[in-house]
Amino acid sequence: MSVVVENSTILSALTERFNHVFGGTADLEYFFSPGRINLIGEHTDYNGGYVFPASITIGTTGLARLRADQKIKLYSENFPEAGVIEFDLADSHHKDGESWANYVKGMMTMLQNAGYTIDRGFELLIKGEIPTASGLSSSASLELLVGVVLDDLFKLNVPRLELVQLGQKTENDFIGVNSGILDQFAIGFGEVKKAILLDCNTLKYEMVPVELRDYDIVIMNTNKPRALTESKYNERFAETREALKRMQTKLNIQSLGELSNEEFDANTALIGDETLIKRARHAVYENNRTKVAQKAFVAGNLTKFGELLNASHASLKNDYEVTGLELDTLAETAQKQPGVLGARMTGAGFGGCAIALVAHDNVPNFEKAVGETYEKVVGYPASFYVAQIGSGSTKLDVE
Repeated sequence: MSVVVENSTILSALTERFNHVFGGTADLEYFFSPGRINLIGEHTDYNGGYVFPASITIGTTGLARLRADQKIKLYSENFPEAGVIEFDLADSHHKDGESWANYVKGMMTMLQNAGYTIDRGFELLIKGEIPTASGLSSSASLELLVGVVLDDLFKLNVPRLELVQLGQKTENDFIGVNSGILDQFAIGFGEVKKAILLDCNTLKYEMVPVELRDYDIVIMNTNKPRALTESKYNERFAETREALKRMQTKLNIQSLGELSNEEFDANTALIGDETLIKRARHAVYENNRTKVAQKAFVAGNLTKFGELLNASHASLKNDYEVTGLELDTLAETAQKQPGVLGARMTGAGFGGCAIALVAHDNVPNFEKAVGETYEKVVGYPASFYVAQIGSGSTKLDVE
């Protein structure tokens, strides 16, 4: 699958940069991997529930070509101070501190462990447009970018689902974040103007046309620095796992995503710990909210969908406790604005982004009002952009 590129100016600048960094542009191939937003269904993916993400047109561009030797050379426009990162093919299994090169090494390692042959070196230049630590999934975007680059350069023919799963494996086993499959799946399988309803238990999915009529999805970035590995993400993962284990003493379930709200409420005594009950309640209720939200969305009932966005944010704030001052200020201020149907944090939380469903004509006033309140409360500005829903990770068709 390849898509024709619209923004040739960016690509010609990157081609020039590649020439400057690595010398020459013969046999150069071009790739793009998107970021993602999750419309609803947060922290449900590793609890065997439903998620409802979409890939966006902001993402990571890569230029790559094979080498004749065993050297891998990497350069990122986002970290020019790191210069060219170079290592031998034989050293691709060794993690390199906190370097972005670990995402490349991780994908190489996972592909090789899965039986795919990477037998030569290559050069890769990347430029990411996704704000780091925004919660729009810059890491999964990079993992899947590397995946499609290696798949193409080495003619591996990796099935897309396997590439997505190897991206998640890279995140879990190489980088050390216990994330579910939401990010990699949304980025690997995304389609223009479609969201994905994914059952994380079975990996069955449905592509849902995004028909927003007179509304826009506005992404609101807190601009708060955040690193998932240092956040409480792994702690929440452990808490919901523990709650599940306690419920399994009496209930025959494999994940919290299997429970209805009523079944959960009737069995909270099995958990017996107020904090763990709150964490599990979010996972169960959010999962069921997501199923209702998708039906409302398909039926064109955007008002109902907006109400569910608001309920999702409240649950993430009160039960899961992953929002914080910045996200609460954005989402709760957004909810009060004219023309807004709903707003919630998106992504892992602890900073990052929130989204709002805003009447198209109200967007300029919305951004001004929310921006002013946010800066007054938090002390620095937020960033706003309207999300365009684009294609998944792919090779670009460059003339």
